[in-house]
Formats: sequence, C-alpha cells, structure tokens
Amino acid sequence: MCREKVTVYCGDGKGKTAAALGYAIQSAGQGNSVIIVQFLKGKKEEEVKLLRRLEPEIKFFSFARLEKDFTELSEEEQQEESMNIRNGFNFAKKVLVTGECSILILDSFLELLDNQMLSEEDLEILMNARSEDTEIVFTGKHVSKALWTYAGKIYEIHAE
Repeated sequence: MCREKVTVYCGDGKGKTAAALGYAIQSAGQGNSVIIVQFLKGKKEEEVKLLRRLEPEIKFFSFARLEKDFTELSEEEQQEESMNIRNGFNFAKKVLVTGECSILILDSFLELLDNQMLSEEDLEILMNARSEDTEIVFTGKHVSKALWTYAGKIYEIHAE
C-alpha cells in the first residue's frame, strides 16, 4: 500500500472541492489523466458544462439524477439517489481496477462513510482495487479512522 498516493481534503470550511480541482488541473498540466467522481451534490448542469471543457485530460462524472443536494431530498428521493451513489462507487472501483487514470478524485466521498451509505469494507475494497501507481484524493468533512490507515496526506480546511 502506497500511503503517499492517498490525499484527503477535509474539514468544516469551504474549499475542499476547489482544492481538489486545483490539484486536478495542476496534475493534468503535468501530463496526468484525472477522473473526478462527485457524490451527494446533486446534478448541477452549469458546473458540469464547465468541467466538461477540461476533457480529455480531466473527466468529470456525477451519478446524481436530481438537482438538489442529497440532504435536501425527500426520503423516497434519497433511496433513489442511494442506488445512483452505489453506481458511482462501482464506477470508481472499475476505474481503479482498469488503471484508467493517474489520479482519481472522489468528491464528498467522506460523507458516504460518515452516513453509513458506504462501509469501511467498501473503502477497503476500493483501496485494494487500485494499483500502486494510481493516486486517490478524497474530499469531505470528517476522516474516518479506517481512512487514516490509508492516507499519506490529510489537509484540514476550517471555517473562520
């Protein structure tokens, strides 16, 4: 396991996704291929259009079908989106198994662990799916104890 290839941007402040996106742009500029998979933030068409302009160096995926953030959805809508989240997780796992990119950014993934939408076993499966060469960046509010085991760099971003 290569801990220096696992980075986490966490905390209660704004800017975690922006930091990961900045890292993606910098890395793509150095010739790396980057895939971003976003969870829980809803389907934001304008943001997606902008990010699509960065292709093919940076590819962006969101499996959300509804525009609202997950926390704003009804219970029925949350159940539907939970299936989409599982699809996003399986896609991320496939990306790691196939070695499709140099850097995989999993935006808001930490909340999936916080809310037990994914388990520590799911995290272990994901981490075991990657090659030593693939870098993973996680964003979210809290770092689970399970993720501490894998992370080489953890950056905390706090609100002032």
